[in-house]
Amino acid sequence: MTLRPAAPPDGTEDPAPLLAAALARVRAPDVVLAVSRDGRRTYATGGTDPDPAAPREELSFALGSLTKTFTVLLLAGLARDGVLGLDEPLGAHLPLPPGHARRITPRHLATHTSGLPRVPRDLIAGAVLHPYANGYAGYTRDRLLAALARTRVRHAPGTRRHYSNFGLALLGPALESAAGAPFPDLLADRVLRPLALTATTLGADALPPSRLAAVGRRGDGRTPLPPTHMAAFDPAGGLLSTPGDLLTYAEAHLRPTAALSDVQVPQLRRGSARRRETHTLTWNQHEVAGGPMLFHAGATFGQQCFLGFHPASRTAVAAFATRHDRTSAVVAAAHRLLQDLARRPGAR
Repeated sequence: MTLRPAAPPDGTEDPAPLLAAALARVRAPDVVLAVSRDGRRTYATGGTDPDPAAPREELSFALGSLTKTFTVLLLAGLARDGVLGLDEPLGAHLPLPPGHARRITPRHLATHTSGLPRVPRDLIAGAVLHPYANGYAGYTRDRLLAALARTRVRHAPGTRRHYSNFGLALLGPALESAAGAPFPDLLADRVLRPLALTATTLGADALPPSRLAAVGRRGDGRTPLPPTHMAAFDPAGGLLSTPGDLLTYAEAHLRPTAALSDVQVPQLRRGSARRRETHTLTWNQHEVAGGPMLFHAGATFGQQCFLGFHPASRTAVAAFATRHDRTSAVVAAAHRLLQDLARRPGAR
């Protein structure tokens, strides 16, 4: 285990012991836990691989579904600028099948309330039944739109929440149509560069030669896997980033303006008072001491990650593991770490 701490300010508890305890709960070839506390960063790294190819905190990790928060932030910015409306019919930008689908809006796609299935029917075999076959790789934009044309929604849009990679992927061509530019360019120009996210890229092929991508492993923790290429599903899961860049991204949410504030406004509340689930336009929200913590997890077939932040204590946690297991140990450890930090004396 390696700890790279920053000295905590007076009156703030050192997060290093909590980081070490969280790190011990995760077993994977490469593990990184990173904390930002009022802008002061601490990293804890470890793993079962005795000889990592580079310092683990410098690797680029696959973000999986955490990518969705970037895509929805892009949507929120375009909506704020009047390029499209969150509640305008999606049919203004994409061809939609008849029936309830004609009522789908960008907000429905962002909040997983469109009624669309998790993935298109013709992707189930490649993405679900045979996950290591990298079934997303050959899925083109035309194929995505063709799948939409023959898909019936499961329920009337806006009436239920059903997690959908399909829906988030469709935000890509919808935003392209509205803004008149390719999705990668929109993301770079309106999100990545303005937030100074210099080490965040769309796909492993975009990594510079000087930066190494973390290698995912199967559930056994040993068998390496090739990078996951998301193709038309890039808006739902195609980004790679470093622990440092993700902390920069989270820190921007701790001092939000404009669209960064918009994506933190609660949109949906589900469940009972004892087990309340709250969702913003893109983040999950849990109530803890001093105010809400917001978070999102991500996974590919060989990696898992987590990003969360607690505005009241100006705390953010990023976590990565190069193993995808059913228990999501790194996600649980990072979620608990953020809760523990939120309850302790923070920055003043």
